[in-house]
Amino acid sequence: MNISLAIILGLTGAISWGAADFAARFASRQVGAYRTLFFMQFFGFLALSVYLKSTGGFSHGIAPGWRPWAMAVAAGVLNMLASLALYHSFEHGTMSIVGPVSSSYPALTVALSLLSGERIHAVRATGLGVTLLGIILAATSFVQSKTTQAEKVLDSATASRGETSRAHLSTGIGWAMCAALGFGILFWFLGFHVVPAVGSAVSVWVMRLTALIALSVAAAPTRQTLKLPRGSVWWLLLAVGILDTAAFVANNAGLSTGQVSVVSVLASLYGAFTVLLAWIFLRERLERSQWLGIVLIFIGIVLVST
Repeated sequence: MNISLAIILGLTGAISWGAADFAARFASRQVGAYRTLFFMQFFGFLALSVYLKSTGGFSHGIAPGWRPWAMAVAAGVLNMLASLALYHSFEHGTMSIVGPVSSSYPALTVALSLLSGERIHAVRATGLGVTLLGIILAATSFVQSKTTQAEKVLDSATASRGETSRAHLSTGIGWAMCAALGFGILFWFLGFHVVPAVGSAVSVWVMRLTALIALSVAAAPTRQTLKLPRGSVWWLLLAVGILDTAAFVANNAGLSTGQVSVVSVLASLYGAFTVLLAWIFLRERLERSQWLGIVLIFIGIVLVST
């Protein structure tokens, strides 16, 4: 029964996160990654506060003492940093590439679970290797690119040709990799430490509150603005906030079943849903090697989940 519930909750999280990230792509390009993250956290916090208040969620399922709250706050900071990196990748990169790369985080989550005592068989270990290979291929472009003036000065041989065929990281990939690293640690930490002590919904509420406070405090020193956006972008921010929060609640509820690896892998399939939306609505095109990388990422994720 636990495994069936874990599968349902993991897939629910994947669909919600996929739709949220697709909307975040448009919002971040209109108002920037920082403001998108702040206002989506605000809407998510507001909606979850109403839900927990009406259901009495604050009064049960929380371990005594200050340590559970401290761990939830730490998870909130980590989620904020990973989400900020993810939204930066949406702001500057191609969604069909950065989405799958960022969703490869279960490779790290499963590795940390293994180090924490969880057993892993040969097929799952193979999945980790396939996923990492997919990340490298999806993150690298081999198209012809014109040299810049600085490159011509530094390399006269290159300048004489005018064009080079060289590998380079696709735009936004660095941020997507940072997001994958952060989420990989986050979901291991949530599954093994935070959710068992705080609960699935309250842990998300603390994470949202932590992010709001941290983003507010850091705005001025980092020269970021929290000026209220104008126009229809509010609907995008509302959608991102509600969908992302719902995904987290479903994911954490799945983690509470004890199936940390299964839920993390299934929830990470949000990348496939994001790619589908980008293919349908944005008509984004990829190189063959990058398509191969994306396919390998999803094959690896499936192998890890077996």
